[in-house]
Amino acid sequence: MRKPTLDVGKLQMEARRFADLESSHDEPSLFGVTDGKAVGTYLELKFREYLCHRYSFAQGNAASGIDFPDIEVDLKVTSIKQPQSSCPFRSARQKVFGLGYGLLVLVYAKVDNPRSQTARLSIEHVVYIDSSATGDYTLTKRLREMVADQANEEDIAAFLHDRNLPADDIEIARIAAAVLSTPPQQGFLTISNALQWRLQYGHAVRDAGTVPNVRRL
Repeated sequence: MRKPTLDVGKLQMEARRFADLESSHDEPSLFGVTDGKAVGTYLELKFREYLCHRYSFAQGNAASGIDFPDIEVDLKVTSIKQPQSSCPFRSARQKVFGLGYGLLVLVYAKVDNPRSQTARLSIEHVVYIDSSATGDYTLTKRLREMVADQANEEDIAAFLHDRNLPADDIEIARIAAAVLSTPPQQGFLTISNALQWRLQYGHAVRDAGTVPNVRRL
């Protein structure tokens, strides 16, 4: 029997179902494991297998850089202790105008049970962040305020320089012009400059369900 094709709506629905199932599962292989990357990989692989049994979809690869390239969504699994992860740096514009794809974020709390020698991953938050909301929270907020206050291109370029946006003068001038012609949407990530973007999800987790384009599932 042919499996249905995965789309964004089905992905969100299945993420909530998976989170409920996983939150009641006791896993012996994770007992005592403190490596957050290992725990995240476990959850990512398990969710992918869960989906593979139910849907047809393209597998992510190094070229696409995201987990679900057909529907332009990347999966992020992170601990509630420090909800953050990294993603590929493509352009400084991502910090202003968004990553270019949506994010499905699973935030877990891990509890070990010494009596049963198992670990339980309680999925505390399942959040979908639309691509339009994946810019940097503070940067987009201030840029939108500057446009509303009728700042000019030089003002915006100077602000971007002050924020150490990782781009040369020519690119910053281009971004400043783009901001004036099409102001960015309000972002809900905190994006730290690095060779890879470092994403923090505090704003998204806090505001999910109360702002446009950030859903609490």
